[in-house]
Amino acid sequence: MKRLFYILLIALVYPLSLSVEIMQGQNAAKPRARDLGIPFEGSPGPLNAITDINGIEIGHATLISGDGKLKIGEGPVRTGVTAVHPRGKASSDPVFAGWFSLNGNGEMTGTTWIEESGFLEGPVMITNTSSVGVVRDAVIAWQLKQFEKTMQPWGLPVVAETWDGWLNDASGFHVKPAHAIEALNSARSGQVAEGGVGGGTGMVCFEFKGGIGTSSRRLSDRQGGYTIGVLVQANFGLRPQLTIAGVPVGKEITEGSFRSRETGSIIIVVATDAPLVSHQLKRLARRASMGLARTGSTSGNGSGDIFIAFSTANPGAASAPNPVRIEMLPNDRMNPLFDATIQATEEAIINALVAGETMTGIDGHTVIGLPHDRVRETLRKYNR
Repeated sequence: MKRLFYILLIALVYPLSLSVEIMQGQNAAKPRARDLGIPFEGSPGPLNAITDINGIEIGHATLISGDGKLKIGEGPVRTGVTAVHPRGKASSDPVFAGWFSLNGNGEMTGTTWIEESGFLEGPVMITNTSSVGVVRDAVIAWQLKQFEKTMQPWGLPVVAETWDGWLNDASGFHVKPAHAIEALNSARSGQVAEGGVGGGTGMVCFEFKGGIGTSSRRLSDRQGGYTIGVLVQANFGLRPQLTIAGVPVGKEITEGSFRSRETGSIIIVVATDAPLVSHQLKRLARRASMGLARTGSTSGNGSGDIFIAFSTANPGAASAPNPVRIEMLPNDRMNPLFDATIQATEEAIINALVAGETMTGIDGHTVIGLPHDRVRETLRKYNR
């Protein structure tokens, strides 16, 4: 019966005409944090993105329509879906994975099986709070069409969320299965779109426009030459907390603030090509907390701060019919990876802020983009 349900869902999903604009793909020469002269530690990869790890593909479906007063079910709509394929959309080969919840006022499905099995068996999807269920079902439908099966007779997709209800008709259920499938199918390697795209479309960070951000770090040859990549959906924080390169930027740029308490969240995806197994990847996921803290977050009560880490090493380890040999980095060689995760997480969050553009959503709510010139001035004021 389960399989019949998902086959019927596929038939309904694919011909669905989209009633809102879908946008995915790459940034059109948007500035990034380093373009503002912000000093960061560590050496990024060529793209300074999670896609610096071979095989990873990112896709977005962005939904923007309507203006004015909120009418639940009609809009305005400011939302979307982001897809992360660890080995690309053409591969169904699981990856070793681990996850960590810094504060659990949020959702990431599929994590109990990751904890039990040690593997991530598909993409990581990120969307808004109300759309977790529809995106989850769409992933299974997509996997059945793409691969004619899931690894088990049932699917346990990983779908994470943050709440976009300040700008978006969050109770209107505007994300449909076709949007999730669009994000899955449009995914590609290369430059990653940042800011108000995909799942990050309606998100707010430190009371500036937030959303999707990414960064990477490349270890030296002496340290193994491995790469760490991070992608975030940033939707957290109060303005006075914002810290950039150790500078209290949020206390210097006060205009446009509108909140008295934190009501946001952040999803962090950490990827590496280093040969790590599940317990080591949980250790890596925990270190994302320290990169988050560098930006000023205190992980407030209302914040769902949930992180997942995976390794693209050891292909075939999950599905081989016979015992297999795997590679594992010794624990005492993980310190450089910890450093890289912290650094890339911090920069990915700031990249999300730098890419954010002023947006007006429901009931005329306006969230301003981070003013780049003011950031430069503030950094100079503090000799950074």
